[in-house]
Amino acid sequence: MSEDLRQLLKIPVERLDDLNAILLNPDTRAINDFLAVVAKYGTPEEINHKAQQARQLPALLERVKAVRPEFLADLEWLQAQRDKNAFISIADYRRKVLGAPADTMTFADDFAVTLEVSACQYFPWVIEAATRAIAQGTLMPGRFIRVRKMKEQEADGDLPAFAAAMNIIGSSYVETLDTKGTDGSNIHLGGPATITGYFGGVGQPNEHALKWLDEFLYYYTEYGVRQVLNVNSGTVLLGYLLYRLGVDIEFKISVFVGNDNPYAGLWTLIGAKLFARGDGTSPLVGFNWSNSINNETMEITAQFRKALGFEDVVRFEHHITETYKSIVRQPYLRRDELCAIADHVANISAKHEGGDPEVELTRERPSDILDYFRDKTEVIAAGDWDNLLLNFLDKMEATNRTAWALTERGLSFVAAQNLHK
Repeated sequence: MSEDLRQLLKIPVERLDDLNAILLNPDTRAINDFLAVVAKYGTPEEINHKAQQARQLPALLERVKAVRPEFLADLEWLQAQRDKNAFISIADYRRKVLGAPADTMTFADDFAVTLEVSACQYFPWVIEAATRAIAQGTLMPGRFIRVRKMKEQEADGDLPAFAAAMNIIGSSYVETLDTKGTDGSNIHLGGPATITGYFGGVGQPNEHALKWLDEFLYYYTEYGVRQVLNVNSGTVLLGYLLYRLGVDIEFKISVFVGNDNPYAGLWTLIGAKLFARGDGTSPLVGFNWSNSINNETMEITAQFRKALGFEDVVRFEHHITETYKSIVRQPYLRRDELCAIADHVANISAKHEGGDPEVELTRERPSDILDYFRDKTEVIAAGDWDNLLLNFLDKMEATNRTAWALTERGLSFVAAQNLHK
């Protein structure tokens, strides 16, 4: 009986013809409007060429020189430290944790966990973190998340400086575009007093999905920003379509999308498969789970992620820590769960959005997710610059605690690849 029922789930091939009829119909306005935005920037080949040129280190340094020349010395210092191998090597780090036995151990490199920190709002924080990593023999993450206003960081030179730093250290990074609910696109939403309204539409109502697309293409072609946060099912589809055209963008799905069970994961990955390129790749490279999932959900989803050919393409991004205020009940710490799954589910990143709870408790001002939405001028005027830097360094410490715990168990990690050889 169960196999008879299973056969009822089969999708007729002609359903794909129905979908293609919509996509290829010259009168389909949704597709026409999408293509019109893309055309503003040129052909896919022209768009990719602009992005490739923009993300080259010399081009980024020229932008820094034009807007924030004082950052050049920091970037030159970072290059010099990289070139003289000032950062701890992976082998030396493993010896630091395990002693001499590390030299004869086999680590689970096939299941290496990407070390991820969020959010690194300001370029000077990278330099502070790097200075400490050298002094303390600790690790720089292999992945950085940013949630700072794009126009603000473009204007003060932080955007190209940060991109240059990631180029130098060999870490991936994600920007968060300004087109989202908190930018006023949803006229019914304000601050925390209307937070429940976000559950009914988090960020790109009406024409704002196309504005998000336009904004993405602007930063892609002007600064080479390849990967951004995605918070809306409509803009997820636009990302799939853009990549299908041949534009080499990438995105990660935010925790705010709310993928909290295997069936939500299957729906998301079905879309990715439907619009994958002929080589099997997708622009969906980061899949941020809801904070509420357990290891079993990732294990179940990993099975069909692999069956769809996405095990090496779509990274499961899982919060190990969260900001102490304004997002989850504390204490929130998932490190032990990560260590329990990291030896058999591949391509996971361990995202650290807060310090360890016992560290946060000691801070006069613990980390707060609402800080992501503040203007830099207001942060400085309120006297919170040092507080927010300390919050970030606590996240870096939490990231290193995770690396330590993984290493103790013979598990592997991905740190900044140009620094930790």
